[in-house]
Amino acid sequence: METIEVQLGERSYPIHIGAGLLADRRLLEQAAGSGQLLIVSNETVAPLYLRKLQSALIDALIEGGFRRDARIVALGGGVVGDLAGFAAACYQRGIDFVQIPTTLLAQVDSSVGGKTAVNHPKAKNMIGAFHQPIAVISDTDTLRTLPPREFGAGLAEVIKYGLLADKEFFHWLEEHIDSLLALDTAALEFAILRSCRIKAAIVAEDEREQGRRALLNLGHTFGHALEAVGGYERWLHGEAVAIGLMLAAATSRRLGRLDEASYARIRALLERAGLPSRAPGTAPGDVLEHMRLDKKARRGGLTLVLLEGIGNAVTAAAPDERLLEEVLAAELDDRSAA
Repeated sequence: METIEVQLGERSYPIHIGAGLLADRRLLEQAAGSGQLLIVSNETVAPLYLRKLQSALIDALIEGGFRRDARIVALGGGVVGDLAGFAAACYQRGIDFVQIPTTLLAQVDSSVGGKTAVNHPKAKNMIGAFHQPIAVISDTDTLRTLPPREFGAGLAEVIKYGLLADKEFFHWLEEHIDSLLALDTAALEFAILRSCRIKAAIVAEDEREQGRRALLNLGHTFGHALEAVGGYERWLHGEAVAIGLMLAAATSRRLGRLDEASYARIRALLERAGLPSRAPGTAPGDVLEHMRLDKKARRGGLTLVLLEGIGNAVTAAAPDERLLEEVLAAELDDRSAA
């Protein structure tokens, strides 16, 4: 097991990463505490792991009457973690919760950093709160029950970390993507650990996204718009982010910030990971409309995260909409690709 710390003073918490952690009674008992416990899961994850978690922690769940010292455990992917975390943030003005993410996307991204949210029909993650967990327990064995499409969606977030802050990690991914797709244990643990180290450092510096944490939104302004255009059904979140990464790279290339060779490397890695890099049949105008609603569009106008090179992301005011529409038209559909 590897453990890293998200450094937030008295609200610091550990991220535990390794195989077989759901069988580690000591670790789970420590995370559960001695008060009441509510485990939040879903119909897919619960049959696989809930009994194991319950047997390691408690004899039975006490229903109702949860007190201020109660804890919530989120057992599942990003949606479960967001919902459980949001409930924990709201109930009695905030109770403790533990993240036990069971998808790659949740292990490298949504379980870390304290962002909790639910969607509004018009925009992604519009309703939420910052509420840090007291611990994150990432058992890499749970990734072996993921459908390939769900696993691939998580790889988009892993690739994002290399693009925004770590060119050596991006190069490592180019060399080891096949090992990750084969669920090689050592490769998985390294990729998850490296991704979490990058995010933990950024969150410790800028917990509430007043500055550098905005870089974590690389690909997400485009991606959230694509999810909304698709009715939150066409694309998994990570798939939309993958297309968004490509759109951010294309915009950066169009503005002269990113060279052609780097642009080609990004597309090649996404495609080797089995991720979509285009969205055929998507109208550029529809994407732009939803981008205007994005929570990152403040009074000063829409802000994008762009690339000055692989491993070097920057925030910048979005270019004029005509240029964005041209990029979207060229990139979204294979038939009109530049």
